[in-house]
This record gives sequence, structure tokens and C-alpha cells, in this order.
Amino acid sequence: MIEFRETVRPGAGIWWSQGAAEPYPLVDTLIDQVHGIGGITAFCGLSWHERFSEPLPEEIHIRSYGGLGTLRRLSAANQLDVVPCHFSALPRLFRSGRIAADVGLVQVSPPNEVGLVTLGIGVDYAADALAATNLLVAEVNQQMPQTVGGPQIPLERFAAVIHTDRPLPSPPNREPSAVDAQIAQNVCALIDDGATLQVGVGTLGNAILQGLRSHRDLGLHSGMIADGVVDLVERGVMTGRRKELDGGLLVAGAGLGTDRLYRAVRDLPVEFRPVSYTHDPSMLAKLSSLIAVNFAIEVDLSGNVGAETVNGVQVGAIGGQSDFARAASSTGSRSIIALRSTNRGQSTISPQLIHGPVTTSRADVDVVVTEHGAAHLTGCSLAERARRMIEIAAPEHRERLSRAIHQRTREG
Repeated sequence: MIEFRETVRPGAGIWWSQGAAEPYPLVDTLIDQVHGIGGITAFCGLSWHERFSEPLPEEIHIRSYGGLGTLRRLSAANQLDVVPCHFSALPRLFRSGRIAADVGLVQVSPPNEVGLVTLGIGVDYAADALAATNLLVAEVNQQMPQTVGGPQIPLERFAAVIHTDRPLPSPPNREPSAVDAQIAQNVCALIDDGATLQVGVGTLGNAILQGLRSHRDLGLHSGMIADGVVDLVERGVMTGRRKELDGGLLVAGAGLGTDRLYRAVRDLPVEFRPVSYTHDPSMLAKLSSLIAVNFAIEVDLSGNVGAETVNGVQVGAIGGQSDFARAASSTGSRSIIALRSTNRGQSTISPQLIHGPVTTSRADVDVVVTEHGAAHLTGCSLAERARRMIEIAAPEHRERLSRAIHQRTREG
């Protein structure tokens, strides 16, 4: 048993790894012992931990870059403090101390033959936070794969270690629907052979990867890697041969998938790199073949994207969407935003964003895709953008959107 009460001081800033690399046993122990520590601030990213489905002790204050996974439940309960930032900013925020890093909790692979462990499939911001952290505690999980690309860490770097042998968690994805499949088909028609892809994860992301099976020589430079990539590599579709950077390699910050992905990463030509590499604008600027595919909650008629909140609850994040959209639109090949045309009967395309702030600016969006088609926006005036966006809205909402535009024109 780790005794955090002996090493963590009141007011400390603690961070831990996200997603499948989240060190559940360490997080649970910290929460259980926080009464004896005093007030602390904890930073974490995407979480599927069910512990966040229940009220937390008042002594622990949770911060994150978004409301991803079960953190949205904390947002709904007003127990989540969101730091709105690009994912590329996290390394700087850790270095500067704006995200406090007194203690770091990580899940790592078993040591190799010379006693070094890796961050496995959870490199992303954890790798950048290491240098800013005084005290590290590790969960050494026998089922976390050794990976390349990230730091190799000697066990003596950790103040304490626990050993586990537990399966890595998987996201609660559903099977793609017919609508998802149609959106994916429309997106895949915009992806050229030889493109270097950044694709968001989740149901729609999986559907898009499935739709790329007839493409050739695709590459990957993305924040996250999912199961569909394994199939594309095995089929000889995703080779990375034409990448302008890291030729022949797939580059990602984290793995988010099922046991199939976690077992396969040892044999894939993939390197897991820190955020300071995967999202660095100077690196992305070298990828002239970059096509970024990201998802949205809503898009307005000019192309502004909302991907963070619904009815005042944080359910998403800025994340890496803007980092990749800007690069793909300005120095790469194409920036694509995909979404269903409706959500619970309501149009996701509206004259102005309804639910929250602009996540990605209209200037960084080349194409918006729904199940009804693709709206090419690059170089279009505001009036032409609105017309094209209405054409891909759900048919039952198009007349209302047109009326709203005409009304705004008369009043303008």
C-alpha cells in the first residue's frame, strides 16, 4: 500500500496519465487517503475511471483540459475545473508551473533487460510532465507493452512502485451506425492515396478507418491511435512510405482501443512520442500531405466549430483539434470536420453556435462533412459558406436555416 499521506503535502499539485494508461490503483489510493492529506489539486486528461461517477472528497480539486469520458460527470456536478488550452500548450504549462507538478502518477511497462521501463501506450503529456515533476510514483503493469519513441525510465526514478497485472481498459465505443458509415464514406472520398492522417478516435473515427481499406500508402501522425490502424497496417494500406517526416513510421502519442491494439503495438511500425513532438507546429509544418479529420458537436453556417460543451456541461475539449486543423489547412493538405447532421432531432448546423465557444476557427476548416455530403469552404465568402452548409444540413432543417440567413441579411 502506498502512503501518500507521508509524501504529499497539503496544497500539492498532482497529475496522472490519461486514457488506457491511467493508473487506477494509484488514483484510488490517493482519493481514499486525501482526507488525511488536506486540499490538493489534481490534473488528468481523458478518463474512463468509474470512480469519477461518484462524488469526490471535497479535499481534491480536479482540473483537466476538457470533460472527456467520465470527467463529463464531474462537470455536470460542478466538480471539474477546465483549463481551456490547445493540447500543444500542455508541455509549456507543465514547464512553467501553471499546471503544478509536485507529484506525478504513471502506469508503466515492466522493465526491460537493463531495468528501464516505458510509458507504454500513454506517452503524450506524461512524457513532457516528467521533467517538471519532483516526485514520481509508478504502477508497473505486466500487461502494459514496452513501446519505443518515448522516454525510458530507470526504476530508481520513482519514489514508490506498485506491481499489478491487469488488462488495459478500452473505450466504451458502439458499433458504427448506417449514418456513421455514410459520413465515413463521404470523408474517405476526400482522402488521397499517400496522405498522412490525423484522425480523431471513437465510433466515427473507427468507421473512417474501416472505410480506407482500398487506399494506398497512407501514413499516420496523430495524437491517438485506434484499433482500425492495426487492420490498415496488416492490409498493407498504412505504410507511411510517402510521409515527409518519419518515413515508414506511424507516430502517435497514445493508444486508445481494445486488447487487439494493445497486443499489436509491439509489432507495429509505431512510435509513441510526447505532445511536444506530435503536436509541435514546427513538426506538423513539415507534413505537406497532412489531412486532419476531427469531429464536432456543432458547426455554424460560416464553418466555426464547437466541440466542447452541451447545455453548459463540458463533454469535449479543444484538445489537439485546433493544432492539427491549423496545420492541415495552412501547410498540409486538408482540414476536415465531420459530424452527424442532427442530434436528438435538433440540427447540429446552426446560424451561430448554440452550446459553447468556438473550438476551431472557420479559417482553419476546409471541408465540413455530414451524412448528406461535403461542404467545401476554402476560399468561399460568408454567403457562399452558408449556402453550402445548408446543403449538407438535415433536409427537415434547411428551410429554417435559410430563413434565418435571410432574416439576418435584412436586419444587417
